Amino acid sequence: MDAESLLLSLELASGSGQGLSPDRRAALLTSLMLVKRDYRFDRVLFWGRILGLVADYYIAQGVSEDQLAPRKTLYSLNCMEWSLLPPATKEMEIQTSVVKGRFMGDPSHEYEHTELQKVNDGEKVFEEEVVVQIKEEMRLVSIIDQIDKAVAVIPRGALFKTPFGPINVNRTFEGLSLSEAKKLSSYFHFREPVELKNKTLLEKAELDPSLDFMDSLEHDIPKGSWSVQMERGNALVVLRSLLWPGLTFYHAPRTKNYGYIYVGTGEKNLDLPFML
Repeated sequence: MDAESLLLSLELASGSGQGLSPDRRAALLTSLMLVKRDYRFDRVLFWGRILGLVADYYIAQGVSEDQLAPRKTLYSLNCMEWSLLPPATKEMEIQTSVVKGRFMGDPSHEYEHTELQKVNDGEKVFEEEVVVQIKEEMRLVSIIDQIDKAVAVIPRGALFKTPFGPINVNRTFEGLSLSEAKKLSSYFHFREPVELKNKTLLEKAELDPSLDFMDSLEHDIPKGSWSVQMERGNALVVLRSLLWPGLTFYHAPRTKNYGYIYVGTGEKNLDLPFML
């Protein structure tokens, strides 16, 4: 959700019980404006909150002029002091995949994982137990990246692609119509496309290259991983992810108000295919 319309956005997303105390809201309003100025971002998004056992991580993301360029991620424990996180890598995801359970809420906390490594001793090869230390900060980077790739959502038409390549905010976007807002095909993943490259030329011919340049939610696997609900007498459409419980996307049809927020433990629902 855009930091400039934070109070309205939090109000629209509050149907899922995801709110902030008045002092946290006031602190975020001030500090996110300073983050935007100091880091020279085009806009700042309040990403959400990952719940820890000792403290919670408040997450914000900075977006450059090219809206699909890699976003810079920052975290805070008090909504005032923000620290920049390093970019996520594939190695990070593999290393942190062995860590299960809740976050502690301390970035310097180290998880211990025991793994077997092959050791050569002359002609003999034997396995040795090695204790690997994994920092919670690294796990935080990996989980945020996974959630972004899987369930960050944007409505169709909110961004447009110029003939020269950069992707900009569509200033003429006035919101989806009520009938369109109820369809999963009207929403895209807010990341570089993955499935779009696999479409046939016949399927691509039906797409508008300036608007349909991202992957649609309707083809997500497993099918049924999104819940679409109308609230406030059809004045608000809310999408909730069942794969990453805690992710809520909201959009008020025929208005420019849309956004998503994640408030959860940072744990993926691996049992979802068996629940559908």
